[in-house]
Amino acid sequence: MSQDRSETPRADCLVDEEGRLTATVRLPGAAHPGLLLRPRPKKGGPQEPGHRLELRPLAEHHWRAVLEPAPLLAEGRWDAYLLEGPGDEGERLRPGLLDLRALQRGRTPGRTPTPLAVRVPYTTRDGFLAVRTWLRAPHAEVDALRVRDDAMTVRGRLFGARLADGATVRLVRRGADRAVRESPLHHDGGHGFSLTADYRDLLDERGTGGGGRPAYWDLHLHLAPDGPRARVGRLLDDVAERKSVFVYPSTDLDGTPVRPYYTVDNDLAVVVGGA
Repeated sequence: MSQDRSETPRADCLVDEEGRLTATVRLPGAAHPGLLLRPRPKKGGPQEPGHRLELRPLAEHHWRAVLEPAPLLAEGRWDAYLLEGPGDEGERLRPGLLDLRALQRGRTPGRTPTPLAVRVPYTTRDGFLAVRTWLRAPHAEVDALRVRDDAMTVRGRLFGARLADGATVRLVRRGADRAVRESPLHHDGGHGFSLTADYRDLLDERGTGGGGRPAYWDLHLHLAPDGPRARVGRLLDDVAERKSVFVYPSTDLDGTPVRPYYTVDNDLAVVVGGA
């Protein structure tokens, strides 16, 4: 490929309402290029095979690849590479224009295929292009979160299942003992739900291992007393990493700070103690 290596290639990305991802790359002098999405391995884990897409000529010096809604990509982070040809290990792509407006229009429970598949192109901390993917069945989507004096209230929608009588929300503390606090769940007879988590229920369990360390509580919807569960999170918009973007106020209860937050996977949790 005769492209000037002093300038790392960039890809413009467009995601439509069906989850189709289109990438356009400017490549002067290209012959048979390809685009590789390579899953980022988990810590200490092996490198899994990537998903290769053919780049087809679009206009002079411009090539396009399309990732259709199927096949589904496993949940995780996929780094984008430009391939010169067969056998090439690839060169990391940088992001160009990311048009994610369609992701803001939302999806409708009952009309969305199961499992719920989400793809969000984003810029990594070191400036390269990656795609964050989720694959959930079922999934409890947060539509609104309200923080008040000693509790938080969540309104949302359930994808991929329906709530039955006796459905509850459970806050599960991370750690060896996995303490559980349960609260009632209110639903509208369809896919909508609301829940309220009382912070004071968590205060006497704030130490995960002694020494005043903070405790982290994850939220799950249990769809029936003995039925499946759904993780509570916010996936259906254009934000790939919510943790540092959506920061909620902390409540001081008897000298202990408590606040909700989104994890690195955009799941909703509550931290008791700590900053």
